[in-house]
Amino acid sequence: MNREYQGSNTDPRILYAMFLPTEHGVKQLRTGWADGPAYITQCPIQPGQAYVYNFTLTGQRGTLWWHAHILWLRATVHGALVILPKLGVPYPFPKPHTEQVIVLGEWWKSDTEAIINEALKSGLAPNISDAHTINGLPGPGQGCASQDGFSLEVQPKKTYLLRIINAALNEELFFKIANHQLTVVEVDATYVKPFKTDTIVIAPGQTTNVLLETKQKLGNYLIAASPFMDAPIIVDNKTAIATLHYSNTLGSTITSLTSLPPKNATPIANTFTDSLRSLNSKKYPANVPLKIDHKLLFTVSLGINPCPTCVNNSRVVADFNNVTFVMPKTALLQAHFFKIKGVFSDDFPGNPPVVYNFTGTQLTNFGTTKGTRLYRLAYNSTVELVLQDTGMITPENHPIHLHGFNFFVVGSGKGNFDSKNDVKKFNLVDPVERNTVGVPAGGWTAIRFRADNP
Repeated sequence: MNREYQGSNTDPRILYAMFLPTEHGVKQLRTGWADGPAYITQCPIQPGQAYVYNFTLTGQRGTLWWHAHILWLRATVHGALVILPKLGVPYPFPKPHTEQVIVLGEWWKSDTEAIINEALKSGLAPNISDAHTINGLPGPGQGCASQDGFSLEVQPKKTYLLRIINAALNEELFFKIANHQLTVVEVDATYVKPFKTDTIVIAPGQTTNVLLETKQKLGNYLIAASPFMDAPIIVDNKTAIATLHYSNTLGSTITSLTSLPPKNATPIANTFTDSLRSLNSKKYPANVPLKIDHKLLFTVSLGINPCPTCVNNSRVVADFNNVTFVMPKTALLQAHFFKIKGVFSDDFPGNPPVVYNFTGTQLTNFGTTKGTRLYRLAYNSTVELVLQDTGMITPENHPIHLHGFNFFVVGSGKGNFDSKNDVKKFNLVDPVERNTVGVPAGGWTAIRFRADNP
């Protein structure tokens, strides 16, 4: 875990690796080359080589994380990045007794690189994980030699700040602690209006800070992370288990259990996400763009393209606006800076090339176009982007992360986005500010941001 103060300069050194770490959520103001995505900001670090990431944490505080950013290496190569407020600046909530990082993840019995390579070779979806984990441990009953799982020891009548990170590759997760309420105070390193809940939902790449008050009697209490999926998608349905252990509890004390949400508990997930509001105080305002220069709509879909060497002679692919991204051999930022021609084009469509009932009857042609196509924005322009799920092959919830920026989630809903009526319901006062958002299965999410970080 890296702990830094807001405004500090960091110098993490990465040695002997064939990957790139990205500081997920760090804005990288004027240091875009330190962002980390392979072949986007730079080429991967070669085996036996070293690279020094040098960037300044400006105007950010809270819980973020870092992870490898090529293929599936981030399944195991990741960690917390905690940015503390400037010295002398208090939290806008009661000061906790202490803090604890909680990293939720996925675990496979096989080498994750072998799994994704086999999927790419066969053209089929990769195998689902074999277990979920809490701080690297699945807990009892998961076929693991370490049966106890992670244990968080606490003292009675104290307040703890839990910094929760979803480092899973694919799945949104529910998180709860038996017989305890959680007060949500921050998401993706931005403060929110505090609210109490017994269950949080967190998408891959997201972080959530909660206050835990240890008001119960001495004992052991179940901590659980279980999947949320409200679409006909096969997921790892195993629950990761840990223990909240009150100090001086007898060793023979039975752990208090809790009921877990059903895998498809959409109302619980919606209640949580709808409760998220920016703090929007004088010190921490919500500067939502009101005048918009670019109104974009990206469909988020799956497709099927020909592949002579694959099973069934086809490959399952992902796409935005029916464009499947082709990874370049030269990093995009490098090509832009040195004006290298032929690496990318700037003709990515701002709207779907074919408009149809995205969440209803689907097109019969599942093929996509392929290319390294970008959408160009002028510096300081304002953007409204609607992310629309489709039923192409199957509806699915999609976590979307925007590198180098935070954005405001101004609206979301089920079905197809209605540009005339849905915009009237946008929250332009105190929408939650994030860097990663989950696009609901069979629905849409609208975000706004200012393009001020070239």
